[in-house]
Amino acid sequence: MEKLLLVISVILIVIVLLQSGKASDASQIITGGNAMLLGKTKERGAEKFITRLTYALGFAFIVISFILTI
Repeated sequence: MEKLLLVISVILIVIVLLQSGKASDASQIITGGNAMLLGKTKERGAEKFITRLTYALGFAFIVISFILTI
């Protein structure tokens, strides 16, 4: 189970690094540079897949972490 958690961790890190431009948009919240950051923007194609994969891997990481602490 520990090896599965390690594999999910590495994949999650890679997937988060592949996401495009969300970190630079988030930094503009502090400076007030982007009014449309929280607007209704639709993700399409690969970006939508990467976002959903990130959520799924994050959820799996949390569940496996809780299982290993029991």
